[in-house]
Amino acid sequence: MQRLMRGLGQFALILGALVMTAPFVLMALTSLMTYAQTMAYPPEWLPHPVTTGNYIKALTETPLWRDALNSLIVALAVVVGQVVTGSMAGFAFARLRFPGRQALFFTVLATMMVPVYVVLVPLFALMALVGWIDTYQALILPGMTGAFSIFLFRQWFLKLPPELEDAARIDGCTPWDLYWRIALPTALPAIGTLAIFEFLASWNTFLWPLIVTNSESMRTLPVALAAFKGSMKEVTDWGLLMAAMTVAVAPPIAVFLLGQKFFLKGLMDGSVKS
Repeated sequence: MQRLMRGLGQFALILGALVMTAPFVLMALTSLMTYAQTMAYPPEWLPHPVTTGNYIKALTETPLWRDALNSLIVALAVVVGQVVTGSMAGFAFARLRFPGRQALFFTVLATMMVPVYVVLVPLFALMALVGWIDTYQALILPGMTGAFSIFLFRQWFLKLPPELEDAARIDGCTPWDLYWRIALPTALPAIGTLAIFEFLASWNTFLWPLIVTNSESMRTLPVALAAFKGSMKEVTDWGLLMAAMTVAVAPPIAVFLLGQKFFLKGLMDGSVKS
C-alpha cells in the first residue's frame, strides 16, 4: 500500500510538472513558426520549417534589448537593496537588544498584510514631489526594502549559536563586526533564496513601472511587451510575440537554475528547527 501511495504521488508530481511546463513549451514552439503556420487552422503544434526570423525581428526591429536592460538594472538594484537592508535589519531584530524591539518587528510584519494597491497613490505622489517620475530612482527605491527580507534574515540569524556571539564579543568584536564578519557569511543560502525571489518579483513587476514611467526609453520589459502586443492592432503576429516573450522569460529561468542550490538549501535549512 505504501509503495502504491508513493507511486501515485510521483505520478501526480510528474503530471503537475507537465501541466506547468506545457505553456512554456508551446510558447517556444510557436516562436519558431512562420506567420502562416501560426495562423493555420486547425492549429499546428510543431514548427515546419523551423525559423529564427521571429527572434531576429524581435531583437533588431524593436527596442527589446533596451527594455531588457532596464529590467535587469532595476532587478539587480532591488536585489542588492533587499539583501543589504533586510540583512542589517534582520540582524538587529535577531541579535541586538533594544526597547520596543518586539513591537517594532511585529509592526514591520504587519506591513506584509497591506495590499500594494493601497500605497500606489501616496507613493506616486511622493515620487512626483521629489521629481523622480520617469527615472531609475522611482523604479528602484520603493522596492529596495521589504518586510519579507527582514523576516527571512531574522529567522536565519536567530539560529546562530549564542556561544559564537559570546566568543566574538570576548575577542572584541563590535556589533558591526559580528554582523559583517560572522553572521553575514553564514547567511549565503538565505541571500541566494532572497535574491531569486526578489529578482523574479522585480523582473515581472508590471503595474508600478507602468504608472511611474512615461518615456519609451525608461520602459521595463513587462510594460514593453504589453505595448508591443497593443501595437498589433489588426492581426497579432503570434510567432513574433512568442519570440519576444521567450526572450523575456529566459533571464528568470537562468537565475533560478544558477541559484537553485542556494534556494533549496535556504528552504531546507529554514524548515529545520535547531
